[in-house]
Amino acid sequence: MKVNKEFLIPFVGLKQGKHQFEFEINKAFFDDFDFDEYNDVNVKVDLVLEKKITMLELTFKHKGTVNVPCDVTNEDFDLPIKGELTLLVKFGDEFNNDHDEILILPHGEYQVDVSQYIYEMIVLSVPTKRIHPGVKDGTVAADILDKLNELSPKEEQKEEETKEDTDPRWDELKKLLTDK
Repeated sequence: MKVNKEFLIPFVGLKQGKHQFEFEINKAFFDDFDFDEYNDVNVKVDLVLEKKITMLELTFKHKGTVNVPCDVTNEDFDLPIKGELTLLVKFGDEFNNDHDEILILPHGEYQVDVSQYIYEMIVLSVPTKRIHPGVKDGTVAADILDKLNELSPKEEQKEEETKEDTDPRWDELKKLLTDK
């Protein structure tokens, strides 16, 4: 992945306190990560950086839509997403991002790259099973749903098959259990 200068936040010149940043995330952002599960992306990310004496506190909030295929009908639809993430940035001897919510930057570092955290936050806010809202309320008219209904097993057929398959000797034994 290439480094995008838009997502590098220089914190050295900032005063202590809160600072606001906004990012518009689109499909090109995910193309940089070689992630192609989304057809289109339109997400707004608000970042509040609170600079303290010994650390930084980053609070990410995002809201928008991703265009994805439905897992049932395979039709594309805009899935609304939202979420938030809090990240603490501390300073130490060497770079360490092993923990999900704490980032350790080496002393002397003057900027932080937030692109990876924005990427992970958006990907994790999209559910693993994506169902078109029209499937739930019955308004989507998809050929695949008609075919699924056509091929679904019928209740009546199951009952008839079970009656024909039973041996009459077993039926007589079952009567013994109920005649107590």
